[in-house]
Amino acid sequence: MLAVMREKTIALVTGANKGIGYEIAAGLGALGWSVGVGARHEQRRNDAVAKLRAAGADAFGVPLDVTDDESVTAAARLIEERAGRLDVLVNNAGVAGDRPEEPTTIDLETVRRLVETNVIGVIRVTNAMLPLLRHSAHPRIVNQSSHVGSLALQTTPGVDLGGISGAYAPTKTYLNAVTIQYAKELSGTNILINNACPGYVATDLNGFSGTQTPEQGAAVAIRLAALPDDGPTGQLFDDNGVVPW
Repeated sequence: MLAVMREKTIALVTGANKGIGYEIAAGLGALGWSVGVGARHEQRRNDAVAKLRAAGADAFGVPLDVTDDESVTAAARLIEERAGRLDVLVNNAGVAGDRPEEPTTIDLETVRRLVETNVIGVIRVTNAMLPLLRHSAHPRIVNQSSHVGSLALQTTPGVDLGGISGAYAPTKTYLNAVTIQYAKELSGTNILINNACPGYVATDLNGFSGTQTPEQGAAVAIRLAALPDDGPTGQLFDDNGVVPW
């Protein structure tokens, strides 16, 4: 198995059993990569892997709950045993809160839950996978952010980002800030880390109210996952290019 894996790019996508995550996995699989489908729900994970394989992708399941230390450690061990390294990590898993999200009335447990998944979960998974990424010749990390996490856009008159968000949007701003710090720490390495804005995509995260398809939303993360060695790092991107922090 290790001999075969040396010939392929190895990727892990968290929250890949549905929506944008699934389409990212499908897109990376279409590049000929071996793609780990990270998901905590066993049946949905198995169904996603079967669907990807039926479409010709080299997909494998990775039991993964980004909020659980033991689960993340086990996922890293699985990839190490399977391939000995990881070339691309896409931190896609995320959750949203219930509306309304006005900061004056929001349930603090909602804030904690979103921070645990959308920020701490990314840190937890990234740190667990870094030893494997350091074994790669072309390591890439892509974090799934959002336009709503941009303080510049949030404070630009006339820009509509969907109303007040006292928890979800701030977690993406927090994630943006964390990514900048990772980029600083990893600046002396060959690891490129960037954040992606998928756009307003119709998924269960927003009650399928989005105007773009999951496949369209996956495009920017796929592009960042396949950056050349002289590509950018520590930046936020959407389909049109760099997004201001």
